[in-house]
Parts: sequence; C-alpha cells; structure tokens
Amino acid sequence: MIGSSLADLARARPGQRRRVSSWDRSGGNFDFASIASGATALLCDIAGAGVIRHIWCTIAAPRNRWYARTTVLRAGWDGAAAPCVEAPIGDFFGIGHGIVKNFWSLPLAMSPQDGRGFNCYFPMPFSSGARLEVANEGDSGIIFYYYIDYEQHESLPDDFLRFHAQWRRENPTEGWGDSEPYADNLMAGQMGDHRRRMWATPNLDGHGNYVILEAEGRGHYVGCNLNVDCFARQRDDWYGEGDDMIFIDGEQWPPTLHGTGTEDYFNTAFCPKEEYNSPYHGVTVYSGTDEWPWQGKNSLYRFHVEDPIMFQRSIKLTIEHGHANDLSNDYSSTAYWYQTEPHKEFPTLPPSAERLPRP
Repeated sequence: MIGSSLADLARARPGQRRRVSSWDRSGGNFDFASIASGATALLCDIAGAGVIRHIWCTIAAPRNRWYARTTVLRAGWDGAAAPCVEAPIGDFFGIGHGIVKNFWSLPLAMSPQDGRGFNCYFPMPFSSGARLEVANEGDSGIIFYYYIDYEQHESLPDDFLRFHAQWRRENPTEGWGDSEPYADNLMAGQMGDHRRRMWATPNLDGHGNYVILEAEGRGHYVGCNLNVDCFARQRDDWYGEGDDMIFIDGEQWPPTLHGTGTEDYFNTAFCPKEEYNSPYHGVTVYSGTDEWPWQGKNSLYRFHVEDPIMFQRSIKLTIEHGHANDLSNDYSSTAYWYQTEPHKEFPTLPPSAERLPRP
C-alpha cells in the first residue's frame, strides 16, 4: 500500500523516507541556495521511483517586493519533455497578486512569519525520476531555503497519475457591461433596473469565459486558486455572478457541470466580504471597503480532494467574469490536477514584467 491518511497511519507501508534540502554541505549554517537575478537553481534531480509528499520553502529578506510573482517553480516527472508544473511560486502555494500572508488549507499553506513559510502536501508520484527547479526572474538575487520530502519505492502502481499545476492570467478580461462612471448610476432605482437587464442577458455557449484549465489525456482535476483584481469602477462590482462551467471529454453546450455563481463554486455565500480558511475552500484575500465592496484584490481557493472531477480524454474548466462575462477585471489562477503523460502544451508563461500585479 502507498497511501497517506489518518485512518491508515497504523498500517505498515513500503518504501523509505528520503529528503533533498538546502542544508550547508560544509557543515556550516549557510543552509540556502543563492539564486542570482536571471538564474535557475536545480532543487533536485531524483532517480528511480517515488512520491514527493511535502515541499517546504522560504525566501529570506527579498529586496524585490514582487518575488512571489517573479520567482517561478517548475517540475517534471519521468523525463517529461516539458514541465508538468509551471507557476509563479506564490501562486503555486495558494495566493496570487504577489501577496504573501498566513493562510491554511489541507494541501497548501503559507505559515508564519507573515506567510513566508510555503508548504505543499499534494502527492507527486514518479516512476523513473523527478526534477524540480526554481527560476529567479526578478531584478535582484534571492536567498532560497527548501525541503523536498519524498518516499523512495521499488516501483509504483500502474494507475498512479502524474501531478500537474498551471498558471494563467487574463488582464483585463473582455467585458461588455456599461463602463460609465459608477457614481453616475447610483441614482434611486437605476442599479436595480441595470442589474435586472444584466441578469436577463443569456450566456448559452460559454464563449468568452475565463479559462482556468484545458487539459488532454486521462485524469482528474483537484482544485484551483482564483485571483480577481477589480481595478475599475463598474456598474456592478460584485465579480461573483460568474458561473463555473466545466466541459468534460469534449462535450458541447450545456456542460455536465454548470454552477450558479463564483462564490457558490468556492463554497461561500452571498457575496463574501470576509476572509476565511478551511481544509478545502476559503477566501484568502479581501480588499474591499464599506464604501466600495470587492474593489481591489480578492483571492479564493477550492480543492476537490473529496470530490475530484474525472475525465477520460479532456477537460476545459471555465468561469464567467461577471454574469455572461460583463465585467473587465484582472483574472489569474493556478489549477492543480493529475493525468497521464504526455500532457497538452501549456500556454507560454508571460515574462516577469507581464506577471506583476496591478498597483
């Protein structure tokens, strides 16, 4: 058995515990990798079969305030031709916008001090090798500490899929809603009439939805974080009217999995204006005010640990940006899933300057 759950902790299990870390090989206390601007550091190149069970890392006193977006984590399994994991490091560990702060969930956490201890517990199997690296695409060097804790095995079961993670951004989304100054529309009755017109506008094909993931092969999707920066005044600033629409195995409209609103997909309710953490869902960032709720940066997560979404040939995971895609906002996301190899080519990761959050 190769498992990991509270119920099975007492069972004998195969394999040996192994670790790769940044400990100082000279015996001193310089337990880090120094990564110059523009350089890439190889964290590990493990041979054989195994399962990575835990990754911890931190960056000490970075001079670049946006290091969480300009530092990139990449990983590949079994000699894959292209990375199976590619994301800015802060986004991979659970929060976008270049924000680092304390939060917790079952598979990901940012821990004190000030969220700078990044932790990942997604299991990452490999049959013949695992390679992880970090690229510093910022304008100054970084001091990088890390642990990679894994199990070494003689072989893995044939039905073990490979872990993948992918970052995307659309900045801004293409909205069609009225962009007149918000204050001009606060006259009595106008917002109610406007909202009724907006809600009556149909979306019967999903065209223009924000795409969180497109993958091909056999596998299952296990979650995402979504980051929305509401940077402009719009008639209805609540971004969460957008429904999730998940197309499985090439199905056409309507998708088998069609939701009722962004906050519903992320397991919250009624336009949340509170930060909240739990094992499988939460709101990590809320930047609104009483006067302008939801304005600024918002981040949410949803993990399908108990309810993974299976696909045999493909999956396309999308969500509306406002009802029927009426709003123009800055959207970014990291999707997490398991699948067979080879995988569909990832979108090209934008250069670091194009990944920076809005001011």
